[in-house]
Amino acid sequence: MFVLGCLDQLLFGSSPTAYGVLFLPVCALTALWVRGGDLVIAPVVVPIAFTVGLLPLANGNGGLGGLLVALITGLATQAGWLYGGTLVAGVIATVRRLRMMRRRVAQRRRPA
Repeated sequence: MFVLGCLDQLLFGSSPTAYGVLFLPVCALTALWVRGGDLVIAPVVVPIAFTVGLLPLANGNGGLGGLLVALITGLATQAGWLYGGTLVAGVIATVRRLRMMRRRVAQRRRPA
């Protein structure tokens, strides 16, 4: 997401909408590519990645304090993308987890 944030800054002039649109497929891919044992982590990691990716887009003046204020403002104004991406990752991870559990139950019920 940091690389996408840098690309957004270069190509689109720090467009929050472009960043949000790019964030949604990253969330889906994260939930699809994560190992089966780490499915619980996918919905936790995506908000952290969203925040890290906002760093290049935060146009804060005044050093570290200005950067933090710009970052918090970006998180507040782009909360819809953040919640949407987290929901996408959560749904995909939950469906994958349920399918894994069903497979395990089906394997246990098979006669030897």
